[in-house]
Amino acid sequence: MSEASAAASAAARPELTAAQRNAVAELLRVSPVADELGRRFARAGHELHLVGGSVRDALLGRLGNDLDFCTDAHPDETVKVIRGWAESIWETGREFGTIACQRDGLNLEITTFRAEVYDQVSRNPVVRYGTSLTEDLKRRDFTVNAMAVSLPEHRFTDPYGGLADLAAKIIRTPGTPEESFRDDPLRMLRAARFAAQLRFAVHPDVRAAMARMAGDLDRITAERIRDEFTKLLCGADPVTGLRLLVDTGLAERFLPELTGLKLTIDEHAQHKDVYEHTLTVVTNAMSMEEEGCDFVLRMAALMHDVGKPGTKAVGSDGRVSFHHHEVVGARLTKARMKALRYPKDVTSQVVKLVGLHLRFYGYGRGEWTDSAVRRYVTDAGDLLSRLHKLTRSDCTTRNRRKAAQLAADYDALEERIARIAAEEDLARVRPDLDGNAIMELLGVPPGPVVGRAWQHLKELRLERGPLDRDEAEAELLRWARAEGILDRT
Repeated sequence: MSEASAAASAAARPELTAAQRNAVAELLRVSPVADELGRRFARAGHELHLVGGSVRDALLGRLGNDLDFCTDAHPDETVKVIRGWAESIWETGREFGTIACQRDGLNLEITTFRAEVYDQVSRNPVVRYGTSLTEDLKRRDFTVNAMAVSLPEHRFTDPYGGLADLAAKIIRTPGTPEESFRDDPLRMLRAARFAAQLRFAVHPDVRAAMARMAGDLDRITAERIRDEFTKLLCGADPVTGLRLLVDTGLAERFLPELTGLKLTIDEHAQHKDVYEHTLTVVTNAMSMEEEGCDFVLRMAALMHDVGKPGTKAVGSDGRVSFHHHEVVGARLTKARMKALRYPKDVTSQVVKLVGLHLRFYGYGRGEWTDSAVRRYVTDAGDLLSRLHKLTRSDCTTRNRRKAAQLAADYDALEERIARIAAEEDLARVRPDLDGNAIMELLGVPPGPVVGRAWQHLKELRLERGPLDRDEAEAELLRWARAEGILDRT
């Protein structure tokens, strides 16, 4: 061990003691099930070890109800051991050597020792069973995930210094970073994810390898990248992870819009560029979350200005503008989230927020009528609360007077929305006549005419507020005559 390593290890010892105390408490909580399972495997002539993230989280004092195990038993043998003991069994991961089951409220995943590698061409791992715990731990992504506790005897195994790295809050690979990333390039993205989730620093050697090998991420499926990125953005410190993605070139492989922001100065030509502004908006949005991670809000905060690089213009007075960047940004966001295979409902929510994020500006000049407020609420729909948060998060100016004015303006808008909503039930703005009444009054069957009439009445509702029955019918007949649907007589 080098002098520097020895010094770091010595400095970390008080924290290691705390980590060990955490682990004892956490393992005692789950040991009735874990030890019983270990005894069953031992009686069948097999090893069983609590491993990976479960050991790491136990040491951090945050072990949940999802436990990971590894064993020398193959899947068929694992099923035999747990059949009749597990309350339920899932075999969907069998091709990767994993059998899952549930017992006493704990979710257990049991995976055969692996020596997993990629063939450098395919986009999915080629699974090869390993023969020992040490071999299995060496193939794991990072040292903090390469520790094990053998069951039922509770023997701790840490061949790669994961405990010391956990205390030092360092992300390092068991072997060389190049070997690890060649086996699974997704691990580069996982390093950034763990930096965001755990607030750990990435070892310089790991960081350098990420930059050199960023192109290898192209071998990974969009779905796997999406899942890791989602976890990163929902981490405790996503900004650290996002910076790491940009600085190593990983973002360029699957989210180039983020890298593009770094090159674009904001429209006020102030100290910050759009990239720094965006990271601040993400942080601001997080502070407004009410419970847990709101991925839709965070993703909208991240993407809200991605239309700026393509709309940047410099006027004759030297001022920079980004006209209609919200429209361009919404289109880019939709395309990027589709490429990453996000569900359509999630994508549509993020896209709508990006498209609406500038709507508020101008309200403070007194130009908004009640009709404009109704449209704002109606267009936002069930995303109104998130739009409030995104709009407030977008104010990152250091000019205290300007920031205070923007906050006061938005307070006024929210108060006005509340007043009109109380009077008119804005959450359910609909035409004053329904489809049946339209068909009866116009004497038309279901079809496009009814839809057009319904939309016309809705526009009137937004413009003028509620109409009484006679007014609504008169307006419908007036529209129908103008459209040639009814005689003008």
